[in-house]
Amino acid sequence: MFEPGALSEALAAQGVAADATGAQPVGGGCIHGAWRLEGPAGPVFLKTNRAAAAWMLEAEADGLQALRAAGCVRVPGVLAHGADAGIAWLALEWLTLGPPTTVSERALGEGLARQHRVAGPHFGWRRDNALGSSPQPNAPTADWSAFFGEQRIGFQLSLARRQGLPRRLLSRGAALLAALPDLLADRRPSPALLHGDLWGGNRAAHADGGAVVFDPAVHYGDPECDLAMTRLFGSFEPAFYEAYDALLPPAPGRAERLPVYQLYHVLNHANLFGGGYVAQAERIIDRLLG
Repeated sequence: MFEPGALSEALAAQGVAADATGAQPVGGGCIHGAWRLEGPAGPVFLKTNRAAAAWMLEAEADGLQALRAAGCVRVPGVLAHGADAGIAWLALEWLTLGPPTTVSERALGEGLARQHRVAGPHFGWRRDNALGSSPQPNAPTADWSAFFGEQRIGFQLSLARRQGLPRRLLSRGAALLAALPDLLADRRPSPALLHGDLWGGNRAAHADGGAVVFDPAVHYGDPECDLAMTRLFGSFEPAFYEAYDALLPPAPGRAERLPVYQLYHVLNHANLFGGGYVAQAERIIDRLLG
């Protein structure tokens, strides 16, 4: 929890008029606290965490601002963020959201395809950020296979080693890492602006019928990475894929590459939660290695 008076003052110092004394908890988050604050201009959505987690909320604000500047898919506007009153916090525009609809899914597919046309100067990002609660390194890299191998699969395997995950996962993961240049040999994408963590729980329909995305792990990468994540924990509606493919038709071999890109997220879940995700990661690796 937080000290309401001190937090209200911290918000006001950054131009956000919101009363933290009547903060109402909002469900759905598992990493940060989530709250609805009332203010004279309407409600404010507030995320909070311990002060040591300020880097995560700063990185989220940076990612949301980048997606908002691209203007392709709606995201909550960033009002302010800081580490004051003993906590880290991020104040966002309050949006009235509901379950995805066919209309919002079609809008999201079109918007994401446009976003994936926003080209970056390199793979990676201007700062490291987070995937869930895991660090996500983003050092600028010119070669896609090298970036994905070193800063995605390789980084997760190094976390797995430190976490003491099973030896078989580590050895098979090392073999997969060595095979990655061959698995991605036919893929030479241009760096595209990615949401980075586009599973079903990070998108919704706005009250006006459009689509909204949130909780990003933004970087420049292969557009197929976002599509792979949409199919990992249950697919989006067909309207999403139809709209996306109409603007950005599938490249040859896309279906075969999706498990490669999904592996990054499954390894991250294995590191965060263990259990069945370890076995799922091993199955994906075994399938990719044949």
